[in-house]
Amino acid sequence: MDRIAAKGAMAEATSLREKEAASYDAEATELKTNIAAMNKAITAVENGMAGQFLQTDQASILKKLALQSDSMLEADREELTSFLSGQNDDSESYAPSSGGITGILKEMESTMAKSLAESTASETAAKDTYDQLMAAKNKEVGALTKAIEQKSVRIGALGIEIVQMKDDLSDTEEALYEDKKFLAGLDENCATKEKEWAGIVKTRNQELLALADTIKILNDDDALELFKKTLPGSSAAFLQMGQKGLKKKAIALLTHKPDKRLDFIVLYLKGKNAGFEKVIKMIDDMVALLKEEGIDDEHKKEYCTLQFDFTDDKKKELERSVSDLETAIEDAKEGIAQLKIDIEALDDGIKALDKSVAEATEQRKEENSDYTELLASNSAAKEILKFAKNRLNKFYNPKLYKAAAALQVSKHSNSFVQLSSHKNVADPGPAPEAPGAYKKKSEEGGGVIAMIDTIVADIDKEITESQAEETNSQEEYETLMSDSAEKRALDSKTLTEKAGVKANTEAELARKTGEHKSTLKELMATEEYIGALHAECDWLLKYFDMRKEARTGEIDSLNKAKAVLSGADFSLMQTKGVFLGRH
Repeated sequence: MDRIAAKGAMAEATSLREKEAASYDAEATELKTNIAAMNKAITAVENGMAGQFLQTDQASILKKLALQSDSMLEADREELTSFLSGQNDDSESYAPSSGGITGILKEMESTMAKSLAESTASETAAKDTYDQLMAAKNKEVGALTKAIEQKSVRIGALGIEIVQMKDDLSDTEEALYEDKKFLAGLDENCATKEKEWAGIVKTRNQELLALADTIKILNDDDALELFKKTLPGSSAAFLQMGQKGLKKKAIALLTHKPDKRLDFIVLYLKGKNAGFEKVIKMIDDMVALLKEEGIDDEHKKEYCTLQFDFTDDKKKELERSVSDLETAIEDAKEGIAQLKIDIEALDDGIKALDKSVAEATEQRKEENSDYTELLASNSAAKEILKFAKNRLNKFYNPKLYKAAAALQVSKHSNSFVQLSSHKNVADPGPAPEAPGAYKKKSEEGGGVIAMIDTIVADIDKEITESQAEETNSQEEYETLMSDSAEKRALDSKTLTEKAGVKANTEAELARKTGEHKSTLKELMATEEYIGALHAECDWLLKYFDMRKEARTGEIDSLNKAKAVLSGADFSLMQTKGVFLGRH
């Protein structure tokens, strides 16, 4: 929007500049045409060729200009239009000695030349202002374009990131759904597992007790004495002992145990022709299974411990990241708020500076106009006073009288032209004689002439002071304009830089906000995972030592039973019996 507004302002300024330039071209062309016509008219009149000039197009232009001019005296207008209409009887032989028409034309030429110079100066100033404005706007548009390009790149990156985040969100939602589903069944599963584990612990304890009782029976002195009689070799089997009472006791001890894995041992013990090889293999398999369960528990414990350590570290890291992001977001918001205040202050300052420059320019124009008017008035007053003094000298001091004074004054004073040209004032000659003797009042005349000299000196002093004041005012104005332009350029640069910093900070804020949101989601997911991990691992970690101890005792009992069933001779069984009996 800012770049569109800047380009709109440039287009508007360009349109206005074109209109001003067209208006200036038209005005300058007209003024130059009128000035050229006047120059030709003045040349023709001064060279005595007024009649030929009146037949040209320039004469018609001057006549139209004289009728339209608002600044001419009515008497001058009548005399000039009368001349241009060819109503003077002596137009063919018109000579510049009268000076009336020539003075009017030169005065008009001077006024138009001044108007042309003012228009040209205004056009130059307007063009310079336009060029400065275009340079500033082009710089602003360039900065805005660069910012737009950067934002477009960020928008593209954010678009990709949003798509990726949406994919991640979809995957996370699916994982969350599965986790919730798993968590929903986990409580029930955990309760079931706890019941099963309690049953397993109880069953294993009963199994261990049964095995211990069985070993005790097998290690009994009567049983050993019987084994001595019935087991002459190392390969003898328990079913070959022929002692049905001991066999029934062992089966009874094993049958009442809830562990279903003992059913196979009991089954083979009930067989009449079965040997111990199958039972020993079953014991080996059970020992291997118990060891495998122990390894699984070890792995599970290691997994749970590592996962708890990892997730706890990750949770702490995420909590630190959330805290850091919240701090960064608050800092960014404060920075943006301060940048808004700075940008508004700079913008207000530039507007106030432009207003001050415009007011100073308007004031300078008014001062210059007043100075020009005062200079023209003082110059005209001096000419009139000089003419009056010359007229008095003609009477009182004929030697100081200058005959060409009337012609010189007509070039500078319209009011005097009206007196000297319009009324065709000629040399009045000596004053008419009054009745009776008359004496010149030389003293009184000298006093008036001295007073005129004093007034002229005062006017000269005022002109000098006005010129000095005008020069000082112009220098101060130019210094003010230079300082203002430098300050405006610096403020505009600072404004653009702060706008860029604000845009970057806003983009960083958006990125930090998105990152904060995703980090919070990740933290929540981690906490949920930790909860699920507790549900999965707490029971194992709680009963791990108990399970390990029970499993170790069970394996030890099975190994002892296997040793008894694998006994090669009575002495070996006796040794083991002593060992097992102590257990």
